[in-house]
Amino acid sequence: MTIKIVTDSTCDLPQTVVDKYGITVIPLYINVGDQSYIDGVELSREVFYKNLPTYPTPPTTSVPGAKVFRNAYRKLIAEGADQILSIHIASSLSATAEVARSAVETLTDVPVTVFDTGQITLGTGLLAIAAAQAAASGKTMEEILSNLKEKASRTYSFAALDTLEYLRRSGRASRFQSTVGSLLSIKPLLSMYDGKMDVDRVRTDTRAIEWLMDHLTNLHPFEELALVHTNALRKVETFRQRAAPFLPSGKEPVIAEVTPIIGTHVGPGAVGFSCIAKGKTNPNDRMREF
Repeated sequence: MTIKIVTDSTCDLPQTVVDKYGITVIPLYINVGDQSYIDGVELSREVFYKNLPTYPTPPTTSVPGAKVFRNAYRKLIAEGADQILSIHIASSLSATAEVARSAVETLTDVPVTVFDTGQITLGTGLLAIAAAQAAASGKTMEEILSNLKEKASRTYSFAALDTLEYLRRSGRASRFQSTVGSLLSIKPLLSMYDGKMDVDRVRTDTRAIEWLMDHLTNLHPFEELALVHTNALRKVETFRQRAAPFLPSGKEPVIAEVTPIIGTHVGPGAVGFSCIAKGKTNPNDRMREF
């Protein structure tokens, strides 16, 4: 029995990881003006983040049509897949899983299961890796799905943004909020769990990093811990050094630059992490007041 894993480009998995586990990644689209680019293929992260502050209109994002998903599934079937598990960004944030399901409706060659991670960036990526590892070890689809659902209940993502401006540009924050945020050096804080995104804020970079560290402390110990950033290598390296005591024993963390699909909403200068905690807990428990 050969089970293949598919995901989308919001997973933020480095190509080396994708190749290692044989994961198929379906790219979404980033639209700049009247030009549409295939994420990670026709528009690099470097170019996107360099130009993002100067784009005259905010970039938008879109999901490829069902045909693209169907073609990806058929390619895997032709290569010997007996079953396919398609793992995607939270449906509360994107129509990706919905389009994947519509592609499956007319595909009768082999069973294709679509899984909504309820997550974003490497929260999705870590679950895709877990599924690929389970498939490689010979687990059945039922066993993989059971394991995946349980892990998803312990998967969290957090990010400290540099500014409210890009949330405003993408319609996620009002102009008034972004103006006040700029004047007061407000730093937006995002958390993602079980399909729900929460937004908080603090006034300084120092407090933003302490917010991340408090979540690390609260959720520790981890099965997996991965770090993310948006064109903020120096900031994520500083955060990695502080996060070192929380890393799973013997494991180097995946560190990834966030896809433009998400970056257009959060802007450059953001840093954060995704994790699979060893125990299920409320990430807001024991959080100190800011």
